[in-house]
Amino acid sequence: MAHRLRPVEIDFVETAPVRLVFTRDIAAAPDAVFHALAEDVPGWPEWFSAVSSARPTEGGREVRLRGGTRFEESVLVAKAPEVYAYRVDVTNTPGARAWIEEWRLTPAGTGTRIRMAFALDGTAAFRLVCRLARPGVGQAFRNAVTALDRRLGG
Repeated sequence: MAHRLRPVEIDFVETAPVRLVFTRDIAAAPDAVFHALAEDVPGWPEWFSAVSSARPTEGGREVRLRGGTRFEESVLVAKAPEVYAYRVDVTNTPGARAWIEEWRLTPAGTGTRIRMAFALDGTAAFRLVCRLARPGVGQAFRNAVTALDRRLGG
């Protein structure tokens, strides 16, 4: 059953009880990466294999993952080509209480360094599962940005 999460703001990225942060350099330029993240929301399933569907909504997005997890999100920051961040407002993820995902893009030679941060809070069980999931989430991030780079011709 879906439930509403606590409406945290962007500073939560630095203060969340659980922070999962991943970084990877790709050949694609920051402008192209930002466009794929923020403006081509329906294209996410083409490069992020965990995502089965994504669509923009008024002020946010609706995302469905393979396996049935659902998110209703509000975009908090869309500062091209540097930062794209969104807050999960509603999800069916058990135990989640607050959740922000932030993508930071910086030039790396002719390409982009992508830093993705998951800022999370929830029940003790949720926090534990998030920490234990770090290696798998990291692998999913690496696979996704590698596929994104291929899609963008990087």
